[in-house]
Amino acid sequence: MVFKESETVELKSVVADDIKKEIIAFANCEGGKLYIGVQDDGTVIGLDDPDGAALQVSNMVRDAIKPDLTMFLHYETLNEDGKQIVAVDIQQGTERPYYIAKKGLRPEGVYVRQGYSSVPATNTAIRRMIKETDGDHFEDMRSLNQELTFEAAKKQFAKKDLPLGEAQMKTLGIMTHDGVYTNLGLLLSDQCVHTIKVAAFEGTTQSQFKDRKEFSGSLFQQMDEVYDYIDFRNQIHSSYQKLYRIDQRDYPETAVREALLNLLIHREYSYRASSFVSLYADRIEFTSIGGLLSGVTLNDVMMGISVCRNIKLANIFYRLELIEAYGTGMRKIREAYSETGKNPEIETSENAFKIILPNLNVQIETKKTDVNKPADDDQEEAVISLAKKQGTFIRKDVQKELGISQTTCGRLLKKMVENGQIIQEGKSRNTHYRLPE
Repeated sequence: MVFKESETVELKSVVADDIKKEIIAFANCEGGKLYIGVQDDGTVIGLDDPDGAALQVSNMVRDAIKPDLTMFLHYETLNEDGKQIVAVDIQQGTERPYYIAKKGLRPEGVYVRQGYSSVPATNTAIRRMIKETDGDHFEDMRSLNQELTFEAAKKQFAKKDLPLGEAQMKTLGIMTHDGVYTNLGLLLSDQCVHTIKVAAFEGTTQSQFKDRKEFSGSLFQQMDEVYDYIDFRNQIHSSYQKLYRIDQRDYPETAVREALLNLLIHREYSYRASSFVSLYADRIEFTSIGGLLSGVTLNDVMMGISVCRNIKLANIFYRLELIEAYGTGMRKIREAYSETGKNPEIETSENAFKIILPNLNVQIETKKTDVNKPADDDQEEAVISLAKKQGTFIRKDVQKELGISQTTCGRLLKKMVENGQIIQEGKSRNTHYRLPE
């Protein structure tokens, strides 16, 4: 038999540590054969103890390579020119990418076959193999980062007297049955790469910042810290009915909680962009990445129909009693505003989902100071009257005149432009309106 190295053949004179790189490369590609006891030039030198060499390779594969590759290797002792060599047949594995356990799912740990050599895989190739093996579902895919810790998650589980050891992680999908962390594990780990950006603005536009902050770490840590940030700014205002004082916070705590949980559980984590929470004088906006899932309408959501994007993540939040059941969040938000005269709003696009919570106390103050605020049916007339008086006007003029929010005002003006009642001119900050000639 003539021995010659190729894309599917590798020759080794003895069992050395770098043999595992060759095995990984073959398993990650089309498979191949490894001959031990043969020099690079094809000269057969043989082995004194072929069984011991095969055992060495077997132990190396079992202890140093992840996921488990042992079932994809076949060992055979061959007699060539009166000398014994070991042939290791490596099949393409079904749980690619395979990697050196100590190196992790990084180029220095993952190898592929390139010509006659085994070389480190690129990050793009690693991601492609993960996607081909694990499918498109983000939660189930193996995390590129395997150096994960779970201090925040363990504290959250401990609050409910629940353990979070390896067995529980495998059951919940935080870890595969081979002990490899998934992307779900990455989200709950202290090394989570996804963040929430929070900004507080002066007034009702983004023209002037009061404060901004980015929250990182485990989703549990982000949940607690972002809620505390909002809660600190969720002021209490007092009013009186006869002799009794009535205290009311700017935003119902239940509504804030449910909007934040929705932001965490339902966002599309395959994108690295941050989620946003924006605090204005008259509202809070929660904007998450990822629009409605295909086939789900906004009416479906408002009716309580829930098609969950991150099923395993939602299940963990359910087990921790952070959510009661799927599809109840929007109902709770509406109920929190049911007797306030204010309504939360939802806006969706192909790639984003926004929940807008109105400030209850801004509405109360407006009712006290703006007794001449027109009814809904009279708003268009009021805009036309304003246009006749001023000639041209901007959105803020209408907001001030009618005592309505930026969002409501935007919808009103858009409708009037579409109906031909007013004409829009200019763009962005230079946008103004006038009556048609």
